Amino acid sequence: MKRIGAKNNPVFRIVVADNRSPRDGKFIEEIGTYQPLKKGDNFVLDYERVKYWIGKGAQPTDTVASFIRKAARTAPAAA
Repeated sequence: MKRIGAKNNPVFRIVVADNRSPRDGKFIEEIGTYQPLKKGDNFVLDYERVKYWIGKGAQPTDTVASFIRKAARTAPAAA
């Protein structure tokens, strides 16, 4: 996750990055956003791109993995 947003108002971009890149540095692709202070549905995730990158061997962090599990529950309902 890449932190953006103002002081005391964090917003994170969920990105695919090489593990050698710094947290807010170079990334390969942005696949979603996360707003921790927003109540309710506080993340947006491109589930098709997530499945693609995991198929290519990407390893999500614990936080992003929880977002993926939540998105997987709602994905069949949306289809």
